[in-house]
Amino acid sequence: MKTAATDLQEWLGRRREAVDAALERYLPATSDAPAQLTEAMRYSLLAGGKRLRPMLVLAAAEAIAEADQTPLEAAVALAMPAACAVEFIHTYSLVHDDLPAMDDDTLRRGRPTAHVVFGEGLAILAGDGLLTEAFSLLAREPLASPLTDAQLASRKLQTLAAIAEAAGAVGMVGGQAIDLDAARPGASPLDRSGLRGMHARKTGALIVGSTVAGAIMAGASAAQLAAARGYARSLGLAFQIVDDILDVEGASADLGKTAGKDAAAGKPTYPSLYGLEESRKLASDCVQEALAALGRASLGGQLPAIARWVISRTH
Repeated sequence: MKTAATDLQEWLGRRREAVDAALERYLPATSDAPAQLTEAMRYSLLAGGKRLRPMLVLAAAEAIAEADQTPLEAAVALAMPAACAVEFIHTYSLVHDDLPAMDDDTLRRGRPTAHVVFGEGLAILAGDGLLTEAFSLLAREPLASPLTDAQLASRKLQTLAAIAEAAGAVGMVGGQAIDLDAARPGASPLDRSGLRGMHARKTGALIVGSTVAGAIMAGASAAQLAAARGYARSLGLAFQIVDDILDVEGASADLGKTAGKDAAAGKPTYPSLYGLEESRKLASDCVQEALAALGRASLGGQLPAIARWVISRTH
């Protein structure tokens, strides 16, 4: 008998396969860019992973199409370039976060980090390349659609703006800056409010940008966009809390990255400030808030199942 979890896993498998094929298609060809650079970009981008952010782009697009009774596959086709672009950006952020000057990690997605394999200089350039290619892709694709040229251009511009804000100084990069500053010798430790604010930028902003991007490309109304944004804000917090819990309880082989690193570095985490049980409750409460946000605009599809998966995951 099929369950919601089974349905989600089948959907994730199908959509991940489509995203992986599209990532291959959208990466610069070796004939067009230096071979060593494209190799380094491919190494990190095609190493697997949960693909959560592109899944959120596609799930949001499907949820809007389902609510508006428009074709699901047409919405997915419109949203696929944005799904790939956010994975480019997410991967670039991981490559840079792992650098010795940042988190100084040697394991990512179950294998040595980019700077370990290619050296720091090329790892930095690979991250730069992925970030820049993301915006080239967003501006260029999709080339054709059932929309008028004006409609397609409008959605692309809105999506570009949403993702740029999520990835930039007020979003993900800003969150990383706060994290670096908090790790300085003698810096005041982050309190609960500061921890939440940092992760709303560092982790949550791109999750929000991904969900909003999918909704925009599918033609969401203002009310639907507000619901998608509210869902994603709560989901992003739940995801980070669970990440912190897994850093305490998980094994490196399961996580695909070094377990226990935050605690060893003395970084503030949800378990360190709230304890494990209270952290689990906070994550569960966030999922309920995410589901309530969807209900305000009658959005469904795979978005509720993704929210429930976030707090049940083991890696």
